[in-house]
Amino acid sequence: MRPIRPLLAAASIAAALALTATACGPSEDNAAGRPTASAGQSSDGKITIPDDLKDRLKEHGIDPDKWRNGEWKNWDKDKWLREAKDYVNPIIEDLWDPDRMREAEQPDRPVEEEDISGDEGVTDPTPARVEAEAVKAPYHSAVPEAGKVLFDGPKGSMVCSATVVKDPANPGKSNLVWTAGHCVHAGKDGGWYRNIAFVPSYNNSGKSNAELGQATREEVAPYGVWWGDWAQTSEQWISEGGATGGQGAAYDFAVIHVTPEKGGSGKSLEETVGSALPVDFDAPATPRIASVEATGYPAAPPYDGEKMFRCADKPGRLSIEADQPTMHRIGCSMTGGSSGGGWVAKGSDGKPALVSNTSIGPVTAGWLAGPRLGTEAKGVYDEVSKKFADK
Repeated sequence: MRPIRPLLAAASIAAALALTATACGPSEDNAAGRPTASAGQSSDGKITIPDDLKDRLKEHGIDPDKWRNGEWKNWDKDKWLREAKDYVNPIIEDLWDPDRMREAEQPDRPVEEEDISGDEGVTDPTPARVEAEAVKAPYHSAVPEAGKVLFDGPKGSMVCSATVVKDPANPGKSNLVWTAGHCVHAGKDGGWYRNIAFVPSYNNSGKSNAELGQATREEVAPYGVWWGDWAQTSEQWISEGGATGGQGAAYDFAVIHVTPEKGGSGKSLEETVGSALPVDFDAPATPRIASVEATGYPAAPPYDGEKMFRCADKPGRLSIEADQPTMHRIGCSMTGGSSGGGWVAKGSDGKPALVSNTSIGPVTAGWLAGPRLGTEAKGVYDEVSKKFADK
């Protein structure tokens, strides 16, 4: 990867939405020692860890019982699994209780805004700021595919946004979720995040932060908590992605395959929420897209991460590296926590489709940028779909 040009390097931190791209930061862990880790249930109802998952943990010197009881908080380099084939995410039942979900916040990392509109490549003028509109509750009625991704990193609990997408290998029964690469993997300086879970229609009734303090888990997560039993992002994100400067942003996408925490009714995620969006890898070039709508749960001030917002704007182009794909960019006031949230536009067939996801934006929150989904994105999507074909 070429070094980032001096102009962008000077603006590197400003170019990143919080993780410093978007995910949010630490919360106090109040769930150590929660009961049983699992990826399923045995015939007698006990939560179990499948043998293949146990084996993969043991290959890396990880004891499943110790992992379940808090060993996952060990972020030593040797314990931070990095390669694509290393992904493991045992379910720790009830780890994501309402308080822990609510406390996954955006860290306060103030930086100064810089203009990066002079970058090489094809970059349009910085778009005018668009104020995000609150999605009307219940969220499920308006955007049933949208939800929140929760995960743990070395600095604590974090949050992103995500979208339920269709699975070509399992029509009508998808368990696939689309988000940003940096919401599942730390990039070049780290590995896979832990305890990755998806909550569709998080806080569906739009309760305030104070009201959520008294809410039940069913009120916060009305369609359940779905754990990522597999996740995949681009090799470019793993090898180049960074928390600042937009490094790897053109390839900042990921697909998570999920399973219900408590077994559920046997229904898929798509059947449970009643919808899934197609992903359009042949969407028109940026200038020919009339409008996109970005949805997410912004968590940095003035937002608190508890409510769903969206922005609609005609996208322009943003080039961070001249030899990498040009990104889409829209005006939007959403902040960190909105990363990974879906960008929906009319696809090549004229119907609503996912065409991008939120990746980066300035901390001053005037715009957002997302990758154009091409060959690499389709490869990730297809591999996860095929991995769980007929399952």
